[in-house]
Amino acid sequence: MRILIAADIHANLDALKAVLRHAEKSGGIDRLWCPGDIVGYGPEPASCIALVRSYQHVAVAGNHDLAAAGKITTGDFNPAAAEAAAWTAGQLGYEERGYLAQLPDVAFEGDFTLVHGSLRAPIWEYVLSMPAMEAQFRLMETRYSVLGHSHVPFLTEEGDDGRVWMSNWQDGDLVNLPESRLIINPGGVGQPRDGDPRAAYALYDSDDRTITLHRVEYDVTATQQKIRAADLPASLADRLAYGQ
Repeated sequence: MRILIAADIHANLDALKAVLRHAEKSGGIDRLWCPGDIVGYGPEPASCIALVRSYQHVAVAGNHDLAAAGKITTGDFNPAAAEAAAWTAGQLGYEERGYLAQLPDVAFEGDFTLVHGSLRAPIWEYVLSMPAMEAQFRLMETRYSVLGHSHVPFLTEEGDDGRVWMSNWQDGDLVNLPESRLIINPGGVGQPRDGDPRAAYALYDSDDRTITLHRVEYDVTATQQKIRAADLPASLADRLAYGQ
């Protein structure tokens, strides 16, 4: 089974379509996993929800998903994110908001746990520091966990001796899933933040027990034009060109 892992889509339909086309051309998709934030920031939230739902999929809630659904406030958002969240809510119908509202904080798929932030703070925590990674391992009940939220691709492994180390994960890197425990972040589809503007996603092959990171070019300019046409904050368009 080939499972596409697409985190932090953020209502960027052009990026999501590019990722899906890339995966389909390389052998197809049997299932889609979304570790949170299908919407937020970007200009096409309803279309992204519909496209995700057209696949057999598992998704967990991100902070922007819950804000758009009215389940959390935007008091902890920066001004641009808060403005985008309010705009997003206004673009969604009752059924779409209901779909986002019912997304679980955590989902389990075999050896994998899916969560947006972390197991100790599923919606909010950025797992980027070593203490945060060690805390994630302590709470994991499965061998592997898949995260989003930071928009930065990485792999963090815990050895048999309890030592934890983080590896940069680059485009095309294929990893054989180890017997040891692993934290996986596939980066951001719709708003990368690692200095690379290309959309990021991971492809898990459950038969070969491999996971591969892919970076995909998409029409950034078209998405920027849509953001500006929607009168969303200009910074949300500008940052896409730099992957920041």
